[in-house]
Amino acid sequence: MRSVEENSPPEAGTESGVVSQTARDPHPPFTVLRPQGDPRILIICDHACNYVPPEYDNLGLPATEFHRHIAWDIGAADVTRALSDYLDAPAVLSGFSRLLIDPNRGSDDPTLVMKLSDGAIIPGNRHVSEAELSHRVTGFYQPYHDAIAERLRIARAAGIAPVLISVHSFTPVFHGHERPWHVGILWDRDARIAGPLIDALRRDPQLCVGDNAPYSGELVGDSMNRHGTNTGLAHVLIELRQDLIDTPEGARRWAKRLAGELQPILARQSAGPVGE
Repeated sequence: MRSVEENSPPEAGTESGVVSQTARDPHPPFTVLRPQGDPRILIICDHACNYVPPEYDNLGLPATEFHRHIAWDIGAADVTRALSDYLDAPAVLSGFSRLLIDPNRGSDDPTLVMKLSDGAIIPGNRHVSEAELSHRVTGFYQPYHDAIAERLRIARAAGIAPVLISVHSFTPVFHGHERPWHVGILWDRDARIAGPLIDALRRDPQLCVGDNAPYSGELVGDSMNRHGTNTGLAHVLIELRQDLIDTPEGARRWAKRLAGELQPILARQSAGPVGE
């Protein structure tokens, strides 16, 4: 097995083996990295992007709001890109802001389209009609989930039960309270990946590692529930504190660390070396 040190990714923000929904669309609802990578692993990033199409006029918000965590998971896309390279694994990244529609919610979740987020009223979401909601589902939400399902279908057609890894990030301060965790590992009923990963990370006494913190992994209809729990695939959601990954260097550092911890866990799960 090639070690993490030997397998260095390109600069965060660069992509290798990119497939989008259409080459003519500069802002597709999803991007697939390394489509020919190891099919035993699929990495996803639900909140990779803060893009909203111009016809939505920033949903009535100042442009500065789209630099906040309410619009996307800061640093998560760079971690996902680097982790995809370290593990030689396919990855699916969303191409739209969670403020437009949140792909990490069930289609019937009342927070699918947020009207208020961390103190910010979202004017463009206050009176979303059924027709507009349907447009956002079919134009953004569903293509992203279809792309994930297609990668899983390809693996399973080859007789492989892939491991699903979801990358998110969380703000260091929320509602005035500082969060002590450096990283949180979220899971529901399946601890095949989460349990060993928590144990591995906690071997470092300098790390504060959340077990279903700062959030719970028990959210019906979210991406892990939809593509992992409901399908029986081993899966884990990794939450990283944003101030640790908000630079390309920080994102690469954490991707390298996670890859090093995940490789032996994934190798045991798939009965073969990962990231060669």
